Amino acid sequence: MTASNPPRDESRIRIRPGGRPFPGGHLDSTAQLMNRISSQLGSQLGLVSLDGTRRPAPPALVLVGHGSRDPRALSTIRTLMDRIRELRPGLPVHLGHIELNEPLLPDTLAGLGTGDAVLVPLLLSRGYHVKQDIPEAAAASSARIRIAAPLGPHPLLVETLYERLVEAGWHTRPSGPGGLSGVGHLGGSGFGSGDAERRASGVVLAAAGSRDPDAAADTRRTAELLAERLGVPVVPAYASAAAPTVAHAVRALAARGRHRIAVASYFTAPGRFSAECAAAAPWIAAAPLGAHPSMARLVLHRYDQASATQAVTRPTLAAAG
Repeated sequence: MTASNPPRDESRIRIRPGGRPFPGGHLDSTAQLMNRISSQLGSQLGLVSLDGTRRPAPPALVLVGHGSRDPRALSTIRTLMDRIRELRPGLPVHLGHIELNEPLLPDTLAGLGTGDAVLVPLLLSRGYHVKQDIPEAAAASSARIRIAAPLGPHPLLVETLYERLVEAGWHTRPSGPGGLSGVGHLGGSGFGSGDAERRASGVVLAAAGSRDPDAAADTRRTAELLAERLGVPVVPAYASAAAPTVAHAVRALAARGRHRIAVASYFTAPGRFSAECAAAAPWIAAAPLGAHPSMARLVLHRYDQASATQAVTRPTLAAAG
């Protein structure tokens, strides 16, 4: 006696465009199907103006990653790309790396032909890659390119840093207005008021590091904004090419009576530098910025800023803001 095949649940079969089902494909619910249809329809309608004519397609968004030998870095960026696509359906989103990972940026740009593109560096400050490597790759491309500002400094980065610290165990309450002194540098006397927990707390903002003074200025500004958000001193420190190191910054904060010291990871994705900085934390170490929803919003903000500039055939670096 042979067992009969169980009946299929036809309400869960995925449908191809044109009405044909995917073999063996299923949906979790009718609501998911309707959401997918609405998203696709909205993307198509967004290309049509009120008079019925077709609007020009938006410039492609090209995320420019540094590249890493750590496989988690590429996985993180691909998750970030998915979140960007969810926020902006219909926007072409591509990825190119400066080094170490494929696709490399020149290869990605070659695939765009002569189309319009906005390059958004997944970099947190101005430096050699932003000022030299990315513009040189853009200049060698036949595409019409605008280059967005790096991601930092920006309040959305600060909010992401704060939430990553909370995830790691941070729970110090922010201070009130005027309750902060000696923030963002190794000198100063720290707090003159506040509870004992805050008076013992401090944060090291661990960044990659650069010899470019503009990069250091950008990181210091982020440290200042994070200090305002947390209500404790925040000291920028670097994994390479700049001083102080994370270990030195930790010792300097401890010398000021700050023995409850966290390390905030000012890196876009996991990698060797972020791991080395986390290992120097005497208390807690936060995860890198990663694919946090605020990061996807910030990428689109930079894209929109650059898109608003006049289209050019030579690369133009948009101003930060």
